Amino acid sequence: MSALKLKKGASSHSAYDLKDPHAEAIERHTLAVIVDNEAGVLARVIGLFSGRGYNIESLTVAEVDHEGHTSRITVVTTGTPSVIDQIKAQLGRIVPVHEVHDLTAEGPSVERELALFKVSGTGDKRVEALRLADIFRANVVDSTLGSFVFEITGTPEKIDAFADLMRPLGLVEVARTGVAGLARGAN
Repeated sequence: MSALKLKKGASSHSAYDLKDPHAEAIERHTLAVIVDNEAGVLARVIGLFSGRGYNIESLTVAEVDHEGHTSRITVVTTGTPSVIDQIKAQLGRIVPVHEVHDLTAEGPSVERELALFKVSGTGDKRVEALRLADIFRANVVDSTLGSFVFEITGTPEKIDAFADLMRPLGLVEVARTGVAGLARGAN
């Protein structure tokens, strides 16, 4: 036993424990940005993130109104609450941006992602891959004698969990779409 013991309930502080107790926590936010569907808009939005050192975890873009020529950019990013507020404010100042919604802060939302997994294997590993795919409700969209391609939709956490289980069974390749999200409710 060590000669130096802490009393029960006492905390130890070290010079190596340099965490600022007043520092803001890093949060993950999903932002939905409605923009004009025109050349260069996505580059301007991405430029805002890269130019200021903001991280993008996921990015999806698609036209949502053909007649109005608008697209929806869904960005998953991380940062302190003040950084997230800065991102939203700066996005709102970009001219072709019509709306910026923080799905994380505005209330309940639904987020889904689509992923394709190529898994190679034979024998017991092949059987186990099919069993796990069934549990995760993944669909077999391609099959050969030595591999499968599974399609799975769900939360990013579900996709990550499926990938973790497929790795030891022969995961060869993964393609992910990124998060698509909508606010819940009538609005």
